[in-house]
Amino acid sequence: MLASALNPGVRKREVFGWAMYDFANSGYTTVVLTAVFAAYFVGGVAGGAHWATFAWTAALSLSNLIVMFTVPAMGAWADRHAAKKRLLMLTTLGCVAATAGLALVQPGAVALGVVLIVLSNVCYAWGESFIASFLPEIARPEAMGRVSGWGWSLGYVGGMLTLGLCLAYVLWAQAQGQKAGQFVPVTMIVTAAIFGLASLVTLSLLRERAQPQAGREGGWRASLRRLRATFQQARHYRDFMWLLACTAAYQGGVAVAVALAAIYAEQVIGFAQQETMALIFVLNIAAMAGAFAFGYGQDRLGHKLALSLTLLGWIATCVIAALSTTKGMFWYAAAIAGLCMGSSQSAGRAMAGMLAPPAQLAEFFGLWTFAVRVASIVGPLSYGAITWMTGGNQRLAIVSTALLFALGLLLLLPVNMRRGREAALTAPSTAQL
Repeated sequence: MLASALNPGVRKREVFGWAMYDFANSGYTTVVLTAVFAAYFVGGVAGGAHWATFAWTAALSLSNLIVMFTVPAMGAWADRHAAKKRLLMLTTLGCVAATAGLALVQPGAVALGVVLIVLSNVCYAWGESFIASFLPEIARPEAMGRVSGWGWSLGYVGGMLTLGLCLAYVLWAQAQGQKAGQFVPVTMIVTAAIFGLASLVTLSLLRERAQPQAGREGGWRASLRRLRATFQQARHYRDFMWLLACTAAYQGGVAVAVALAAIYAEQVIGFAQQETMALIFVLNIAAMAGAFAFGYGQDRLGHKLALSLTLLGWIATCVIAALSTTKGMFWYAAAIAGLCMGSSQSAGRAMAGMLAPPAQLAEFFGLWTFAVRVASIVGPLSYGAITWMTGGNQRLAIVSTALLFALGLLLLLPVNMRRGREAALTAPSTAQL
């Protein structure tokens, strides 16, 4: 089954190396952005100030804004110079170093925390874009959903391993009477170490198959010209453009779940920190199962239908979370969110791979990342703004998040995967661009 899913010449160990990057970087999103540092920043670093949640979402939004204006041109440059793997290595190093630096953030050090979160999240997003651009080189078109699902599901294993080690340490530290300012820095070091070590597997096994393209001279200016030419060909890629619009909507809701789940659980539902970490741990188990199962279901049901089902599940999650008055009821919302999180992100990556021209993979995945980062600004920032303007009403903010998933479902309707795939395979040559 594995060999039949891979393109000719792709070895089994290489797809394992590719999937291991999801394993490596998932600890960052799970521990830093979701379960530990997010709540620590709001409650510890910022002292629970009324502006703290907005400051956190603003820092994430700034990092995403930087990514939006850099990653498409970086992708075009990587295609021209066959440098996807080289840039992947550099961005990984940047994220690992900045994550380790978060160990220096103590209560009151808001500015340092913001700078390091921005830097680490920018490098994380760049790396996420470059690793995704290898997917169409590895997987056959008819198996792209399941191969993407393998990566996402293995990623949640990495997230659970990292979170599990951190949770064990936090429980031990709390038993010793330590405060958050003492044990949270250690979890940042653990997260950075796992990210760095696991990414070495990827960098040692993954091959750069692309060849430098004609007319390499011109550097970034030439890459920007080609990116502009791609936008001028937007009518040819209309299904990909509709997918970008859909992604910009529904990933906003996913970004809210990643960035604010721990904050909502602790401040609205009343979870203790160790309970929140256990909640995120179980959410990762559900996400792993969803990504793996939906990867196969996506190839059989069709990419569009599979993504539509996950968006409906996300809408239900938001409604249940807003109505939750007990921890038990919130657990149901978290379980559904986990199933939908893995499947929706895996489905989006596979759809982008199907609709991206083979000669412009890094560029088109850069555009896909652009849409994801637009969503990562709109989602958490709107959540934070609604919370701030309503005097801390996070239930209203989570209900508003359901509208992002509904909009994504609406924008998905015009996408025709067969037509979009044909457009990708008949794309204008790079010389023409």
